[in-house]
Amino acid sequence: MRGHISAHAVCTAIRDDIVSGALAPGSRLIEEILAARYGVSRVPVREALRTLQSEGFVTTRHHAGACVAEPTEQEAADLLDIRALLEPLGAARAAARRSPAHLKVLRGLVRLGRERARHGNPADLQQLDDWFHETLAQAVGSPSLTALLTQLRRKIEWMYTVEPPARAGESWEEHGAVLDAVARGDADRARALMAAHVERSLPVYRLRRPLKTEVRDPKPPVNTVRVRP
Repeated sequence: MRGHISAHAVCTAIRDDIVSGALAPGSRLIEEILAARYGVSRVPVREALRTLQSEGFVTTRHHAGACVAEPTEQEAADLLDIRALLEPLGAARAAARRSPAHLKVLRGLVRLGRERARHGNPADLQQLDDWFHETLAQAVGSPSLTALLTQLRRKIEWMYTVEPPARAGESWEEHGAVLDAVARGDADRARALMAAHVERSLPVYRLRRPLKTEVRDPKPPVNTVRVRP
């Protein structure tokens, strides 16, 4: 029934449609239309749009209201830099705080990833890679850090497409090494291995669509008028 779906569920649905491109960058987000699209009242839609604005997926324009954000190339590049800082931190935290349940899931994913890499199925590998990193994010023992890592990966997915890696087998061996360090509780090694893994993965990322070029304010004119003393 309308109105019985939570704002969190509506937020997830809108975010998924933004990430997939179903709601294109720059398009207006009209509460009434979104409410009809997701079968809810306007109240959870309004709450969801506020959340998505705080996450950077939505922006508000004068006379236009809420719109899908239009990230710049610089913002996209910054995301990969932030990933290089946060994911090693997440791996270190996971090494200190992971549960037996997290380790069980991670081991299963690494086993499947290695198997799929041998048989070459890019679609499966990408999904397994996402699950591995999402599970590792869940294992950090901090809701705020988990939320940051998850949001970061969704924004990267929104702005970038990942080409099938030529070194899929090596990538899953790196996942396995990170998992071994996490399982042993070796935070320093988990951090170092994840940093190296993130660095090696950079060449597979390509911008999904043309992004806005950041427009910088022109330099102010230099006052060349000489003032007599």
